[in-house]
Amino acid sequence: MGTFRALLSEQGADRKVTSTIQTLDDSRLPTGDVTVAVDYSTLNYKDGLVLTNGGGLVKTWPHVGGIDLAGTVFSSENPAFRAGDRVVLNGYRVGELHWGGYASRARVKGDWLVKLPQAISAKRAMAIGTAGYTAMLCVLALEKHGVTPARGEVLVTGAAGGVGSVAVAILAKLGYQVVAATGRPQEADYLKGLGAAAIMERKELTEAPDRPLLSERFAGVVDTVSGVMFARALAMVKYGGAAAVCGLAGGASFPGSIVPFILRGITVCGIDSVMLPMAPRLEAWTRLATDLPLDKLDAMVVDARLGDLPGLAPQILKGQVRGRVVVDVNA
Repeated sequence: MGTFRALLSEQGADRKVTSTIQTLDDSRLPTGDVTVAVDYSTLNYKDGLVLTNGGGLVKTWPHVGGIDLAGTVFSSENPAFRAGDRVVLNGYRVGELHWGGYASRARVKGDWLVKLPQAISAKRAMAIGTAGYTAMLCVLALEKHGVTPARGEVLVTGAAGGVGSVAVAILAKLGYQVVAATGRPQEADYLKGLGAAAIMERKELTEAPDRPLLSERFAGVVDTVSGVMFARALAMVKYGGAAAVCGLAGGASFPGSIVPFILRGITVCGIDSVMLPMAPRLEAWTRLATDLPLDKLDAMVVDARLGDLPGLAPQILKGQVRGRVVVDVNA
C-alpha cells in the first residue's frame, strides 16, 4: 500500500470550502477497477464551484475535486486496460460524486476511461479537457445538422473561455467564418490568433430581442452562455440553421420565442458531456486529434499547480480566466 498527493477539500458549517495539499494513504482511494497515475488535470467552471462552496455538486466531504484527468494506468482489474496505457477521463460525475483528478493517483471505473489518441499528450489532453471535448461535440452537432462553411458565419458566445476558445480554433481550421462574441474586448488579438474572422462585443447581444426574428446572419451558433445572449443569437440564425448549447453562465432560462423554430426551421442541440455514451466520446476524441490545431491549443494554456487552484477557482466563476488552465498535479 502506497501514498499519493492530493488537494483535499473540506466544507465548513458556513458552506465555505477550504482546500489543502495532503499526503494520503492509498486506502483512501474510492472504489474502482482501474488505478491511474495522474499527470495533469484542469480547471473548469464546475471545479470552481466545488472549490468555493461545493455548488451542491459534492455530497460527501472531505473530497478531491477535478472533473478531468489524464495520465497512465498504474494497475487494472479491467480487461480493457493494462498498466502503462495512456488514458483520459471526462465526466461521469468524477470530481463531484467520485474523487477526481486533483491528486497524483485516482481510482475509477475502466468504463469511464478513453485511451488517448497517439497524437495527444497527457498535458494537451488536459488543455482540451471537458471544455475542449464539449466544444468538439458542439461542432459535430452543427455538422450533423447541415451547418457547413458554405452556409455562412458561425457565432461562438463566451469565446475567450475554455469551450469558446477551443470551438473558435476548431471551426476556423475547418474553414468556417467564426464570429467570436466576448465581454473582454482586450482579448480580440487572442481570439483572432485562434482564427476568429470577426469580434463581436458582448453588449451587442445583451438586450433581449424586441421581436422574435431579427435579420438572418448566422448559419450556426455555439452557445456557452445562455440567457439573453442566446435569445438574441437565436433570433439571428438563418433558415435551417442550428445552435449547439452547452453552458448557462448567463442563467438557465432565456427570453425566447417558439417562432424561430417553426418559421425558420432552426434546430437547437443540447450538448451533454457528462454521461455521454462511449461511442460519441471516442468520435469526439478522434476528431480532436485531427481537427484541433495543436499550436493554437498551446496558445490557450495557463500552467498551474495544485496549490494555485483555490485562488483560481473564484476567477473562473467570474469569467476572468482566459483559455485553458492545465494543472500539473505532481508539481
